[in-house]
Amino acid sequence: MFAVSATSFDAENPLNGLTLGEVADPEVPEGWVVVTLRAAALNHHDLWSLKGVGLRAEQLPMILGCDGAGVDADGNEVIIHAVIADPDAGDGDETLDPRRSLLSERFPGTLAHKIAVPRRNLIPKPSSLSFEEAACLPTSWLTAYRMLFTRASLRPGDTVLVQGAGGGVSTAAIALARAAGLRVWATSRSEEKRARALAFGAHATFAPDERLPEKVDAVVETVGRATWASSIRSVRPGGVIVVSGATTGDDPSADLTQVFFLQRSVVGSTMGTRGELQRLVSMVDATGLRPVIDSIRPLSEARSGFAELLAGEQFGKIIFTI
Repeated sequence: MFAVSATSFDAENPLNGLTLGEVADPEVPEGWVVVTLRAAALNHHDLWSLKGVGLRAEQLPMILGCDGAGVDADGNEVIIHAVIADPDAGDGDETLDPRRSLLSERFPGTLAHKIAVPRRNLIPKPSSLSFEEAACLPTSWLTAYRMLFTRASLRPGDTVLVQGAGGGVSTAAIALARAAGLRVWATSRSEEKRARALAFGAHATFAPDERLPEKVDAVVETVGRATWASSIRSVRPGGVIVVSGATTGDDPSADLTQVFFLQRSVVGSTMGTRGELQRLVSMVDATGLRPVIDSIRPLSEARSGFAELLAGEQFGKIIFTI
């Protein structure tokens, strides 16, 4: 079958390790099922894998991709939950299993014709969603859902600041927060991306260091070093900064005085549970909300999609049809 794989690591030029070509069909352990993929989405996780983060050399070659939607052996249209873990080991939450993994880490990913996954990792795809739209949900949209509604516990009427408009998680957070009745502010260095964030649902946008009209209840932080100082100072006393990524670096000043003196909370968040994915899919189906798709191209042209993501030129998800 055709697949897109990491075959070597290069921290400076990650695309050097990207290989497109034929590989063996997936092995199917007991309790797992095969899904024939129709669409898959690209994530920063795939670029980090090519840089050697989360993978070891002895695991190569590894098929990349966390997000996918397709058809199972019985002809059911399904969305794949990318977290491979035991909920019992996480006290009911598979994201807290110390041995949890994502597709494309210990097990081959979704950038392929077929994939084998545990049966419990399949979610029915509503007929209202295209395969391309459904493929956007399991990583960035699920991460945003958990950040907003589980980790930050935001309610209608609250104000949330989304740092770095244009990325997959930040774009999803803007859309989900607006649909849930929150007041949504967003930042970006790019004037074009600020305009697109407004068109997609943000109530107001700002440059990263611009002073806000007032403090916010929560900040969605995926950027890291470049926006951390702004995030700490933007949240109200007792508010929360929810962190799920650090694309510009993971070592900013902690600014602990701002944390303890004003009782601000810093909360980590990673992916989401199968139940949260099911609720996200139901929310998208019920509201008519749809993911922002930057572009759609065949899997055979995956290299150009990786290059666009590496350059930071995308707004929304880059999708591959299979």
